[in-house]
Amino acid sequence: MTEVGTGLYRPAGSLAVDGWSIVLTPEGAGWAFAGLRAASLPRGGTLAFSTGADEVTVLPLEGSFDLTVDGKQYGLTGRASVWDGPTDFLYAPPDSSIEIESVAGGRFAVATARAERRHPVRYVPASAVSVELRGAGASSREVRNFASAHRFEADRLIAVEVLSPGGNWGSYPPHKHDEVREGETELEEIYHYVVADGPTGPGLAYQHVYGTPERPIDVLTTVRTGDVVLVPHGWHGPAMAAPGYDLYYLNVMAGPGERAWRACDDPTHAWVRETWAAQAVDPRLPFGRGDSS
Repeated sequence: MTEVGTGLYRPAGSLAVDGWSIVLTPEGAGWAFAGLRAASLPRGGTLAFSTGADEVTVLPLEGSFDLTVDGKQYGLTGRASVWDGPTDFLYAPPDSSIEIESVAGGRFAVATARAERRHPVRYVPASAVSVELRGAGASSREVRNFASAHRFEADRLIAVEVLSPGGNWGSYPPHKHDEVREGETELEEIYHYVVADGPTGPGLAYQHVYGTPERPIDVLTTVRTGDVVLVPHGWHGPAMAAPGYDLYYLNVMAGPGERAWRACDDPTHAWVRETWAAQAVDPRLPFGRGDSS
């Protein structure tokens, strides 16, 4: 079931405004903290915005960019595509003025979170981004922890990139992080997808989100490049990469309490983790080595 009417599934183009392909504020999502922007720039194109009450990371998805933040200039080398490994990125605090330009054109994402503390502007090179291979067998995926809670200092923002080779399941076993208790923190979450094309057209993938009896929610939807799915609460997973189509998603998370990613598995499916010890990590990982699909 796809819950378009509730706003949990936002297809590509539905959040476009003023030159942006995505402008999703916390208010637009129906919650309090996490947000997302994304845009494609033509050759020589520019976009400017103020971070307002948000802290942000500017992340190249494809192409290189020149940024001016409060009058100071920075360059992002970027990458040819999300399949070509990690990228450098830039962090900016609330009340920053940002102008983004691309000489050759490209696409970028801006992960955002409502913040109270103002950390300094920081440029982070791609070489400093930690890459983790998580799971095994058909649950193998690559996680690029560029702005994870344990790798990068921020007030509330947590953001990572996840990539699953075609046929694999990510975000699995299904897990949740919607309450404060032992082993769990409260975080809103955004999924933003890029799906590899096939020889005859665009690829597709699937996303599942479901709730508890006390807080029901049910989303099972096809996702394609540019789509967004919101996870206000409940179990989420799997994110299913269809055979033949590699899957990328940017995860943006933020919440009211401790800045930490602690999630608990759905106990019905938690046993799957125990099978990983007897399986190898998918040899197609990590992406960007030159021999990945």
